Amino acid sequence: MKKRFFSTLSILLVALAALAEGRAKYVFYFIGDGMGVNQVNAAETYLGALEGQIGIKELCFPSFPYVGLVNTQSATNGVTDSAAGGTALASGNKTKNGALGVLKDLETPVNCIAHWAKDAGAAVGISTSVSIDHATPAAFFSHVPKRSMAYEIGAQLPGSGFDFFAGSDFVKPQNPDGGPDLYAQAQAGGYTIARGYKDYLKKAKKADKMILFQTEAASKIDNSCIPYALDRTKDDLTLQDITRAGINFLMKKQGLRDGFFLMVEGGKIDWACHANDPTFISELIDMDNAVKVAYEFYQQHPDETLIVITADHETGGVVLGRGAYELNLKAVASQRMSMVKLERELKAIKEKMGDKFTWAEGKKFLTDNFGFWGDVKVSDDQASRLEKAFNEFMEKNDPGRLSGTVKRVISECAMIGWQSGGHSNGYVPAFAIGVGAEQFHGRFDNTEICKKMAKAAGWEVK
Repeated sequence: MKKRFFSTLSILLVALAALAEGRAKYVFYFIGDGMGVNQVNAAETYLGALEGQIGIKELCFPSFPYVGLVNTQSATNGVTDSAAGGTALASGNKTKNGALGVLKDLETPVNCIAHWAKDAGAAVGISTSVSIDHATPAAFFSHVPKRSMAYEIGAQLPGSGFDFFAGSDFVKPQNPDGGPDLYAQAQAGGYTIARGYKDYLKKAKKADKMILFQTEAASKIDNSCIPYALDRTKDDLTLQDITRAGINFLMKKQGLRDGFFLMVEGGKIDWACHANDPTFISELIDMDNAVKVAYEFYQQHPDETLIVITADHETGGVVLGRGAYELNLKAVASQRMSMVKLERELKAIKEKMGDKFTWAEGKKFLTDNFGFWGDVKVSDDQASRLEKAFNEFMEKNDPGRLSGTVKRVISECAMIGWQSGGHSNGYVPAFAIGVGAEQFHGRFDNTEICKKMAKAAGWEVK
């Protein structure tokens, strides 16, 4: 009898302790696609360089109190892709590269933290700076053997029943069978579609479930992503807008839901690193600005909020230093546009000027937009390579010849080294603050992150 009493008392004490500690009612999951340790270090070191110091100027999320290192390999490869990496982060299951929301047999579907949150009564949002059917966001709501199945992924979105989605657009909205397109399917599933943040503000109050896309004008230019932070105009949708809208809409569901789960992906850190474009630094700073929106929310609800930031893998094999024991990341400050916009601008100028677009004009353009021969000193060899690439661009009408040389010269001047244009198996970081954040300390596998978050929130892992 005495043993049973103490057993019951122990259970009661554990329950009371858990109640006293509280739970994470509001859970943010930020994923910097391609964001390795050195990408974070580069951004902070760059900001320090702008202030003339050797060292770092702290960003918001790398300053969170709990920090860990994460292993990223997939079930079948030492180097994961974003689909397998996203599936591990979302569901806690390893899978084959290229697969989304299924085990490595490519058939068995797996539920993820978004489903666990919904089943527990929380409102759910899935968002990204790229298309909503891209690998990382798709890992949270779709189950397909191949990430290239963009239409099929988009068609599964309404069936999730999640409250909020945001991204650039659907990349393949048309129905291959000639039936309703993905926009019509989403609307039939109860979703209101807003085009741009201003349109969201107009429609959000009356919407039951929401999809926020960029404007149709922006999608006509590129529906696969919102513009790089470096290329943005005042009318473009931003990751801060998306985060702010996500919080606003999910809080609107408070009368019907118990807290919320919001995943936000900074998808173009990866894209810039694939291109070996130093633009990744401004993308990482841009994601930090989105995290600041969540951090402001945390400051208002410190005893109920958990924010976790991590990555699916590292991209590019970024190294800070190219042999000489020095860095010159300040050179990146002279870059006014991404390589994507550079190629677009070069085409437009050539179409307008034809053969009048001479090397003298090209040199001035590069000085104005990349600082070459100005704040960024280039060697005779680098100048010769730039001129040769410009002439090849004019002759072959291939702007990639010039953009490829431009990004290599910027990296050389900044002392940024690149191992490849693909992914690596480098550790990625995890940063956390709030309720349950103490779990994110030390070294752990990517499959553990969503389970740790669910534990903090009291959601059942199914």
